[in-house]
Amino acid sequence: MPVGQLGDPDRSESFGEGLLGTFLDRAHELPPHLVGSVVAGTVARLGGRDPQILLQDYGQQKLVPLVGEGLTDGGPHPIDRSAAGRCFLTSYRVEEDVPAGGVRVHVPLLDGGEQAGVLAVTLDAVDDDDRRLLRRIAGLTAQLLQSKNSYTDLFFRTRRREPMSVAAEVQWSLLPPLAMTMPRVAVAGVLEPAYDVAGDSFDYALNGDALHLCMIDAMGHGLNAATMATVAIGAYRHARRISVELSEIYLFMDRAVSEQFAPDHFVTAQMMRLDTNTGRLQWVNAGHPAPMLIRGHRVVGRLDSPTTLPVGFGGAQPQVSEVTLLQGDRILCFTDGLVEEHESGREQFGEDQLIAWIQQLDPVERGVRAVARDLSHTLRRARGETTSDDATLLLAEWRG
Repeated sequence: MPVGQLGDPDRSESFGEGLLGTFLDRAHELPPHLVGSVVAGTVARLGGRDPQILLQDYGQQKLVPLVGEGLTDGGPHPIDRSAAGRCFLTSYRVEEDVPAGGVRVHVPLLDGGEQAGVLAVTLDAVDDDDRRLLRRIAGLTAQLLQSKNSYTDLFFRTRRREPMSVAAEVQWSLLPPLAMTMPRVAVAGVLEPAYDVAGDSFDYALNGDALHLCMIDAMGHGLNAATMATVAIGAYRHARRISVELSEIYLFMDRAVSEQFAPDHFVTAQMMRLDTNTGRLQWVNAGHPAPMLIRGHRVVGRLDSPTTLPVGFGGAQPQVSEVTLLQGDRILCFTDGLVEEHESGREQFGEDQLIAWIQQLDPVERGVRAVARDLSHTLRRARGETTSDDATLLLAEWRG
């Protein structure tokens, strides 16, 4: 029976704590493929049925059920047209009545600021005790998925719905979570084409009050581009972790690429540092299109700055640009493939069309993950679902 029907509040609380304790004791000891069975057994003690663990596919189109003992399959859920998709995009619980009776509850799988997917369960009736326990079960499930993902291919296979190139395998192994939301900052990125991306990548880290961001585009295509991107991101992380300034980070990356590759090989890059206390944003542009400043759902300008040579060409120590953001400001970084892509024989899309699409998006307040995804998918539809180059964007918001 649902916890809310137990009657005695003290018993309800002790029941919940015991339930969660048993969940933890069992789940951490089990191999990855049995995590679903523990989740299913736990929600069954709440009176829940038809549990699903839904993970986002790499193309950010569907939520795909994890296959496992006790879990319900039922096929993938479209993110744009389902209750599970609304839960995933908003990070809020979504409930819907079930025609056969009961309530289908969708709870975000949140691990800190990262969301892995959605936990869906059907209950005969739902009260606040049920909601509280489901939220905590979902949080523990997200932690398990995150911790066990480092030594299994199970979750990767669930998310992969198309064949993936070796170059894309390399790039996805480099990436941080596609989205992170914290009280002061939020970040979301999109890589296209998801299953064949080669030279594009991004990285970020929240170190104390400083948010570090980087976006790169390695020249060429295929595995050679992915290899160069790996070196560039590795050099960026190394420099960032020894706490050097932005201009010095550029020099670290430049030296690493020039020492490993031929003189005509290069990587364009955008590096940023945001003080999450004050909104002070610093950046270095090494051959990328200028980022866009979005305020109140409108593009209010480009963050123009002195542009240094791409990484690998031996440029001088670059000038660091600076601006102070207002609360709610968003910064959009993107690679040239986003604006240079065009259908055969037609004019390139260009930055003006990108700005127009940004300002046509639904003005209803939404998180950066939903906005970044909508923008990327809008651009993909505009070019007929095909692309001849990597097209990557990174959206960051200073929440104040």
